[in-house]
Amino acid sequence: MDTASFVTSLLTSFVIFVVLVLVFTWLSSRPGNAPVYYPSVLLRGLDPWEGRGRGTRSPVGWLRQAISASEGDVVAAGGVDAAVYLVFLSSVLSILVFSGIVLLPVLLPVAATDDNLNLERAIGLKNGKTPQNFTELEKLALGNVQEHSRRLWAFLLSVYWVSFVTYFVLWKSYKHVSNMRAAARSTPDVKPEEFAVLVRDVPKPPPDQTIKDSVDSYFRALHPDTFYRSMVVTDHTKADKIYQEIEGHKQKIARAEVVYAESKTTGKPEGTKPTHRIGFLGLIGKKVDTIEYCNDQIKELLPKLEAEQKTTLREKQQQAAIVFFNRRSAAASASQTLHAQMFDKWTVEQAPEPRQIIWSNLSKKIYERQIRQVVVYTIVFLTVVFYMIPITAISALTTLEKLREKLPFLKVVVDQPKIKTVLQAYLPQLALIVFLALLPSLLMFLSKLEGIPSQGHTVRAAAGKYFYFIVFNVFLGVTISSTLFSALTTIINNPPGIVNMLASSLPGSATFFLTFVALKFFVGYGLELSRLVPLIIFHLKRKYLCKTEDEVRAAWAPGDLGYNTRVPNDMLIVTIVLCYSVIAPLIIPFGVAYFALGWIIVKNQVLRVYVPSYESNGRMWPHMHTRIIAALLIYQITMVGVILLKKFLYSPVLVPLIPISFIFAYICHMRFYPAFAKTPLEVVQHNVKDTPNMDAVYTSYIPACLKPEKLEDVDIFEDAQLHTTSRAPSI
Repeated sequence: MDTASFVTSLLTSFVIFVVLVLVFTWLSSRPGNAPVYYPSVLLRGLDPWEGRGRGTRSPVGWLRQAISASEGDVVAAGGVDAAVYLVFLSSVLSILVFSGIVLLPVLLPVAATDDNLNLERAIGLKNGKTPQNFTELEKLALGNVQEHSRRLWAFLLSVYWVSFVTYFVLWKSYKHVSNMRAAARSTPDVKPEEFAVLVRDVPKPPPDQTIKDSVDSYFRALHPDTFYRSMVVTDHTKADKIYQEIEGHKQKIARAEVVYAESKTTGKPEGTKPTHRIGFLGLIGKKVDTIEYCNDQIKELLPKLEAEQKTTLREKQQQAAIVFFNRRSAAASASQTLHAQMFDKWTVEQAPEPRQIIWSNLSKKIYERQIRQVVVYTIVFLTVVFYMIPITAISALTTLEKLREKLPFLKVVVDQPKIKTVLQAYLPQLALIVFLALLPSLLMFLSKLEGIPSQGHTVRAAAGKYFYFIVFNVFLGVTISSTLFSALTTIINNPPGIVNMLASSLPGSATFFLTFVALKFFVGYGLELSRLVPLIIFHLKRKYLCKTEDEVRAAWAPGDLGYNTRVPNDMLIVTIVLCYSVIAPLIIPFGVAYFALGWIIVKNQVLRVYVPSYESNGRMWPHMHTRIIAALLIYQITMVGVILLKKFLYSPVLVPLIPISFIFAYICHMRFYPAFAKTPLEVVQHNVKDTPNMDAVYTSYIPACLKPEKLEDVDIFEDAQLHTTSRAPSI
């Protein structure tokens, strides 16, 4: 990409961002759009306009509010997980700012005042080779420094500077997040998950006992003073299906009643009762009165639900349970204690939040979970490796030269100067971004197949898989795309050869990644802030589809931050910026802009828009930390190869950085990670604000389909589990 195309891309992206910010400022000030721009505020029962003067309607009003909001405000609005994500953004921002303070004023002049590119061009002309064009941007990069030059010392020492800045910032951030998590877990508020543990791999009970009897007797014997009661996990799939049918009919009745009321006019006071067909998709079959039909269906389904509830509680018990304790310190102690001599019996762990539980995974035995994990990771490995083929094809085919070669009829279009400039600026990046949007759903599905018990853990697992995918396929795939199959052969036959391959390929992709990062933060965050797509969808639904308040509320439900895709995409930018920070220091300001804008805009969205679907108290942080270290290692290994290719005698000086990074990661893991994997007793020993209502804690874990009015009484529910007509399922 030439300089003109790069500048065009940058300016266009900036103009789009400014326009989107102005659009956001105007649209967010209109009361009718409050459900789109302030849903979190509305759900907390607050007035979006309270205390907001005219200054908040200005283009920078939201900016001042986001910057001035404290970490406590973020936790109150979006939970600890959102606050930890902002710590991640600010940590990377700090790394890049401290790195740029040294690298930009030192490396840019060192590279710009050398003349390696012109020398290589002259040598090429002398040897009769076609001269290779280079841009002014390339003169500011490592490629313009001659081989054996003493100037390479500046680049070598810069690698050390970036590495030690990263160590310092990550250490401080890990300590801060650990303290934040401890503060959240030690609050006096009663949280059901802090009084419960999840018990899996419950052994088959004796013939004269039920699973419920076995669990109760086992834990009452081991925890006689603190054991409260247990809830055996059941297969309630059928009950849930009936329950959802009833809820669906209730929604149809509510909608039909509104339609019926609207049909009553002065000229026709009796109105017109809504009808629908009961055949396939409501398109065929007998036409019936909607209200009467749905009421009849509910009357018919309620006895079925009641019968299925009894059958589920008595005959569909599974070999897993949630055990409750009357003190949270007792639950924390039990969750990290080895209960059984054999590892495949009585596996005890911290209970997830009630809203996080994936019920279908709780009963899976430990050997099945291990086999599933191996199978899933094999599938993920194959996906990561072979997804590189279409990624490479997109990267190669979306260059103008390839388009002209493969599709000659496009020459008339792509040869137009203005069109050519725009296509060079955007085509490859847009194709890559669209292609990547297809993968996250698959990775979430695969993560659930592992047998993971909670939604939060599934998100972390999917985020990890997605990170390795985008690093391998986007970063490495785009970098070495021109020689994919030879690259795979080299990696298989000579694994260390990937270092030289990356070292020789990375400098040539610098401009692509500069544009990629700029497009991500200007256009990506501009769309995030303006929320144009959710706004359009909301107004279309409200005008043409929504009749009841519940339907309107569902139309503007914002969802959560989507960590399973957001974090890996940020990690891709971290990897790109770190790897190019010394090769092409000009990328650092782009990285700073990306994470600075991200921190401000995401903070605004957390305070006003997104609603957390679960709370893990910052459990994602160790994964973020590990992947930043992984990006740092890729950067360090690559720089060893880059400096070696420059035939610099002292390039081995960089080698010690690699073991230093492993040592740093190990020390952080040993010092901080145990408090994330388990809850320290000193954190939960503080008394709660009020005496916990243990019946409410217990009831919060009963699935909605199993607790109609007659089962709201905890004793009745537990009694139904005790009096079973069958024993444990066969193993």
